[in-house]
Amino acid sequence: MAPTLGPRVRRTAQNTQYTYNIPRRIHAVQTYPVLSPQGATILIYGHESGITIVWRGGRPFKSEVVKEAERGPTAKQNGKLPMDAVMIIDSDEEDSAPTGKSVPFVDEPQFEDFVDEDASYPEITQTLDLEFGNAVLHLAALPLTPCTAEDAAWGDADILKDRMVFAASCASNKVFLITVPLVPPSPLSKARAELQESLLAGRAGNGKWGETMTPLVGGERSSDGLAMTLIRSKALPERTKSTERSRSESRALPRIVIAAHSREASGTLRFWNVTLEDSAKAGRNIQPFQAEFLSRPLTSISFNPSHPTQLLCNASPDAVRVYDYTLASMPPDDLSEGPFPSQGSWLISFYPPFVRPSSSRKPILAASWIAQGRAILVLLADGQWGIWDIDGVSPQGPALFGRSGTGIRGDALTEFNVSGYVEGTSPLRNPASQRASGGSADFVPMTPHSRRDALTTSYGPERLASVRGGVVVVPLPASTTTAADESVALWIGGAEHVFVIPGVLKFWDAQIRKGVGGGVNLFSGAQPTRMVRLSDLSVGLMGERCTGVGAIARFVENGGAGSASNEGLPVELLVRGETRLVIVRESETVVGTRIGGVVSRRKRLGERAKENSAIVVYPRPEQPSSIAFNLSVGPRRKLSRPTAEGAFGEFPSDESAKRAEPGQAPIQLPTRPRSGFAFADNLNAAADVEQQGEENERNVEVEMLDIMEIDRELEAMDSGRGRGRKKVIFDS
Repeated sequence: MAPTLGPRVRRTAQNTQYTYNIPRRIHAVQTYPVLSPQGATILIYGHESGITIVWRGGRPFKSEVVKEAERGPTAKQNGKLPMDAVMIIDSDEEDSAPTGKSVPFVDEPQFEDFVDEDASYPEITQTLDLEFGNAVLHLAALPLTPCTAEDAAWGDADILKDRMVFAASCASNKVFLITVPLVPPSPLSKARAELQESLLAGRAGNGKWGETMTPLVGGERSSDGLAMTLIRSKALPERTKSTERSRSESRALPRIVIAAHSREASGTLRFWNVTLEDSAKAGRNIQPFQAEFLSRPLTSISFNPSHPTQLLCNASPDAVRVYDYTLASMPPDDLSEGPFPSQGSWLISFYPPFVRPSSSRKPILAASWIAQGRAILVLLADGQWGIWDIDGVSPQGPALFGRSGTGIRGDALTEFNVSGYVEGTSPLRNPASQRASGGSADFVPMTPHSRRDALTTSYGPERLASVRGGVVVVPLPASTTTAADESVALWIGGAEHVFVIPGVLKFWDAQIRKGVGGGVNLFSGAQPTRMVRLSDLSVGLMGERCTGVGAIARFVENGGAGSASNEGLPVELLVRGETRLVIVRESETVVGTRIGGVVSRRKRLGERAKENSAIVVYPRPEQPSSIAFNLSVGPRRKLSRPTAEGAFGEFPSDESAKRAEPGQAPIQLPTRPRSGFAFADNLNAAADVEQQGEENERNVEVEMLDIMEIDRELEAMDSGRGRGRKKVIFDS
């Protein structure tokens, strides 16, 4: 089901949130890394009945095409007359008249030539529902760097320029490889009469939308996670004794490898191999070429973006392991078919630290590749994060004695290159501090209240087993001024602890400098970055719990948001609720710096007024632009400036009276403040007048007699001390 076209906009002091209400329960959300040809961002989410694809932003459809679609299926298609006329030829040689057949519909979307740059947010251009008849639980896309459709040819796969390729797993044991055109379907295509005749006409796999579905079979239970990658032709090893023709064809065709893990038996990991030419056709069922049985189920998997044959497996809480499906664990056998062996190899294992004071390891919430597949970022259940440097790509330099090599150290405990703790997760590490003080050895009866306290104050693996979280890594497109970097979105517990690392490499460098006690050099050092915490996300979720977090890369020109792409975080956060999708856009004033190495400038007043905020205060229209205040300490007698004679109680002279004409009042000039030290001309006269007025009003003799009488009374009181109490009355 499609989301509501108009989002609910919530503006907080830190960010702006766009909430989309979905009429179905959301199970998974995936951002496709390639933009559509008209510049829209593609979002794919799985719900109870299938998949919905959303095109957000970009150039909208032409208004006349939208109006034709609103009229109904009788309107002309794509500006052309309908070609479904029936022609009957009356002939004696034919027993019956031939029935006319309608020409297959050819969708030709028409878009505007401009993008609405004045829009406050990218609007939803189109949505497409693919009905599976079953709930879709997991989605996976190729680990590509976000790019446009023209730059999407990765590994000589030109099909990525026209079609999106992704995988989906259902609540049953089915896994599908799906291809859909990148161009959104036109409104006329969705208003076809053949789609309204039957409810199953638009079902996924019928080809009404140009989609193809390739079933991947072999599993007995539903998959708990998916991952896919594209194998270049030069990466395929030669293993079989086939002919030169089949070998050359195998090298020429790019392949897609899909991995899925499930809880079948004690844990199973399966791999499928599909060529892109077969994926674009409605083909047969594909059997897995490898099946690895595990000692326990996996938590998550992800392919290495630089080495597509390496798969990162999160076997929490034991370790994080790397699996290579092209390296045979045993000598090559002639029974294996295809370019891959029947069994792969485990390359390395990374062990997390222990939970103190127990002997159990900390559960691993998520693990993901960073630094283009040369390091691993992990998030543990107690709020700790760490980076394992595999290829020695740490910003501090070579790993050992100035030589390039791996940065991995440790056997039973793999040492982190840098590590830290997520803000606000101290209760997960110190649960004993929350216990009631004054603990004694007295017997306490078990009551419902004390049992609840015992469960909440437990620590160790029992407490951390129920903590949920995740890590999402989004590669950032490189430009002429900035190097390629990655942004990381991570969450733990819920919407209260959601964080974004704008640039991993700069964040890594800043953490190393912080650990050794050195500051950040303004000229040669890295730009200071930090882990940005997103607050008030519950405003957009509106009471729902956070079930997942994603990220959307912000391009220079994307849906009219090109001017805002240089401000704030380089990604938009996608928070997934139970039935809501919230897109969060952070402001630049909170982050403080830009990812491209350019220090943020101080905004002018006009730019601040254009920012989205909850309350925008403007000056009153009736208020004048400037106000003059009279700060004089003298009495306000007249609006005009008095003369020197009248200001101190003296009357104007006869000469000044003769100057004014009889029957005409003297002209009073408007008040104008005098600057400088002109007031010093009248200081002497003012002092004499004030002193003369005080002498006329005061009686010095009476004041002296009063003072002398008070002195006599005080002397009498001093001489009479110790004789008893006396009442002294002062007569005024």
